[in-house]
Amino acid sequence: MFAMVYSIASVSAVEFTIKKIWDTAPHSAFTDLTLFKGKLYCTFREGTGHIPGKKTGEGDGEIRVIRSQDGETWESVALLKKKEYDLRDSKISEMPDGRLMLTIGGSIYIDGRLTDRHPQVSFSDKSGENFSDPTPMVLDQAVRSGEDWVWRVTWHKGIGYGMMYQTGWQTALLKTKDGVNYDLVRKFDIDGCPNEATVRFDAEDNMWILLRRECENRMGMMGTSPAPFTDWTWNETGRRLGGPDFIFLPSGKILIGSRAYDNGVATALYRLDEQGAMIEIVRFPSGGDTSYPGFVIQGDTLWISYYSGHEGKTSIYLAKCSLEEMERALK
Repeated sequence: MFAMVYSIASVSAVEFTIKKIWDTAPHSAFTDLTLFKGKLYCTFREGTGHIPGKKTGEGDGEIRVIRSQDGETWESVALLKKKEYDLRDSKISEMPDGRLMLTIGGSIYIDGRLTDRHPQVSFSDKSGENFSDPTPMVLDQAVRSGEDWVWRVTWHKGIGYGMMYQTGWQTALLKTKDGVNYDLVRKFDIDGCPNEATVRFDAEDNMWILLRRECENRMGMMGTSPAPFTDWTWNETGRRLGGPDFIFLPSGKILIGSRAYDNGVATALYRLDEQGAMIEIVRFPSGGDTSYPGFVIQGDTLWISYYSGHEGKTSIYLAKCSLEEMERALK
């Protein structure tokens, strides 16, 4: 373990303790993090590389779930696989009925070429000890294409919401009550090849969406809408995104985590200014293949998971800092 102090917005400092927590596979990536029954749960993909090698369906593209009581000592809870599928980008959330849910990208590669995508879902029992085999999501026929990805689901007042994107760069907001069946809320006509998106809710129940784009100027976008989430306002963030996630701090301020593409590739944290632009506040030790953070607030501690290949092997890392210090730094 090692600790570093980073200057935040040239005003104050936040001390982060950062530890590598998992590196058993040749390539471990695409994290997410949650708190369940007082324990941290981290999920990520294990494989031979960023995309599958020759072992697709036989150990390449598996989903690992690990947990810890204190963020120091970790144990494996599940390792999920599905024949012929590269399972990717697992995101973890607690359902209203007290179970954990994993949303998983299910990609099929033939000779190294992506041919199909079918989003998958897995559920834990109420103890968080056992996870079901991945099964396909059932998407609204109005938007289903057979090349779909529901990247992350966020639960709010008993309903799960997630953005779906497709190979043809179409996007739509979906909702679910059971994690399996998804209904259309609305489609979006967003240019710039939109894809990965995180949905969150503020204290006034407004929905916010942070969205990655991968062509034209590649700048990410932040959108917001009141219920019933059909009337949207979108603004460019001024930053290219990769694996975007964000969290509302108790003060209501937004903290964003993403891949940084300027001055070298890294995992970075950002704040939003009054115009909605992302201002970088810190870069974690990271580089190469990196990013896809997850956030958890536990008492006065802020935990952040991410992955990185800067030490030669692409591994999973966990950062923690004082929530009070972060709030003070973002004022």
